[in-house]
Amino acid sequence: MTERVDLAEKFAGFSDHWRPRIAAQLNGQDVRIVKVQGVFPWHSHAEGQEMFLVWKGRFYVEFRDRIVHLDPGQFIVVPSGVEHRTGAEEEAEVIIFEPSEVVNTGDAPVSDYTAPGGVMA
Repeated sequence: MTERVDLAEKFAGFSDHWRPRIAAQLNGQDVRIVKVQGVFPWHSHAEGQEMFLVWKGRFYVEFRDRIVHLDPGQFIVVPSGVEHRTGAEEEAEVIIFEPSEVVNTGDAPVSDYTAPGGVMA
């Protein structure tokens, strides 16, 4: 990919929540964009770290012992194997960096939150 990516344009292209789209791929990683609202199920990823970067709104990552709140321009890296869930009281737009093979619901059972893989933005 050698073209400029306009994140605002990419986010404007969809309205559903918890359905990541791939904005770019590099070195075995996806740059995924997602709109979120509400609370995502508890899960972990045995073999892949996730980085959540907030683009718009307020977002949080909840761990069993604490909650980390993030504002636009802030990010957090969730280590492999660490149980967590994410959420936002109002709609937020988030950029996720993770290995391409990672399923968004990790080790949680397949549910309405399990997004189809490979969907491009």
